[in-house]
Amino acid sequence: MCMTKKHKNKIRIMGVINATPDSFSDGGLFLDLNQAQSHARTMIESGADILDIGGESTRPGADIVTVEQELERTIPLIKKIREFSDITISIDTSKAEVMSEAIAAGADMINDICALSQPDSAATAAKLNVPVCLMHMQGNPRNMQNNPNYQDVVQEVKEFLQRRINIAVDAGIRLNNIIIDPGFGFGKNLQQNLQLLNALPKLKSLGCSILVGLSRKRMIGTILGKPVEDRLYGSISTAIIAAMKGADIVRVHDVAETADALAIVEALQQAS
Repeated sequence: MCMTKKHKNKIRIMGVINATPDSFSDGGLFLDLNQAQSHARTMIESGADILDIGGESTRPGADIVTVEQELERTIPLIKKIREFSDITISIDTSKAEVMSEAIAAGADMINDICALSQPDSAATAAKLNVPVCLMHMQGNPRNMQNNPNYQDVVQEVKEFLQRRINIAVDAGIRLNNIIIDPGFGFGKNLQQNLQLLNALPKLKSLGCSILVGLSRKRMIGTILGKPVEDRLYGSISTAIIAAMKGADIVRVHDVAETADALAIVEALQQAS
């Protein structure tokens, strides 16, 4: 039986499934294929538009994994989801080979925290001709939170994303296939994250859809003084703010709760 999303939010909800042992929020929970499949079903039933499948943790200080490890963690799950749903599947990777294998297995888009800067990734994404998300990150996951520094975080992130958009277009990727992500928590401190969130409308001039990933992140824990497992309400709050400031896609762990919150946002937007 083919499963499609339950709700019809204009703002798309990307549900996170990390098939990793060490992701900051759900590491180790979905290494088992059956558990991951069950979680995917739940997210689809709860209103997800996209499932983002990742095989390498990008939390601060995370270890590098090989292409083989990423493929082992992600490809079977993509194939399994394709057996029962036509939902959009995103592969969360920076590696060209993983991009190719994932799309061949049934994925529909690429979510790259390195913004197609790794070897062969831009050419591969162009050849695959699927939507691709380009994210800003200062440094890399192993050092990105070691005193991130900007003169003007909003302007620098915007200029970086414009450069990566230009590179992607020059590689043969159509502009309407490009999504941008300011990279909350990726080489930014609390104040820098808040400044970026507040200035989200300024990124609209780049002409691409905007993806925002704030779910359960450290900035929420810092503001609230709460551990990862107690950041639901903070995560919903940031999803609402992002949506009202122009985000087109919100990347979340808690799909059902976010879907309800965004339904209210959209009702308000339609009324005005």
